[in-house]
Amino acid sequence: MTSDAKKKIEVEMQPVVSTTDCLATANLAQQIWRQHFTPIIGEAQVEYMLAKFQSADAIAAQIESGWEYYLAKIDDEAVGYTGLVPEPDKQKMMLSKIYVKQSARGQGVGRVILDFIEARCNTLGFTTLWLTVNRFNEGPVEWYTHHGFVITDEVKKNIGGGFLMDDFIMEKRI
Repeated sequence: MTSDAKKKIEVEMQPVVSTTDCLATANLAQQIWRQHFTPIIGEAQVEYMLAKFQSADAIAAQIESGWEYYLAKIDDEAVGYTGLVPEPDKQKMMLSKIYVKQSARGQGVGRVILDFIEARCNTLGFTTLWLTVNRFNEGPVEWYTHHGFVITDEVKKNIGGGFLMDDFIMEKRI
């Protein structure tokens, strides 16, 4: 193993708080979603979901309603992001979004983001982290399983526009 391979990646987690941050997050979503999800759910559903859930306005509205968003940056370049939904009455955190650019995958960025999320859960006193993941999104399902999540249920949800989300619900005790 070369010394470069042993080098630990430095990822800064930056809260998304401004309009500029929301735009940067939405732009990142467009890059990641079009590349990753089009083969799984098709172009029409990707474009619908980007507009409805991943636009700068949608992200700003989610933050206004209590969600937390963070950009993952390497050398001041946004390479990933996460969206979290605290559920204090249940001592749970919903991991709504965790996405990493293709060019940054395999470098440990996802692990750094997940460590950050788990630390955030600990800070808030939450005992469970949960998420939904498309059942046909095999790589992420395996990644979550490898990192301690278990499938607890399945859900099919009509999201409008004639589109359906067909997901696993996965949980991890913190």
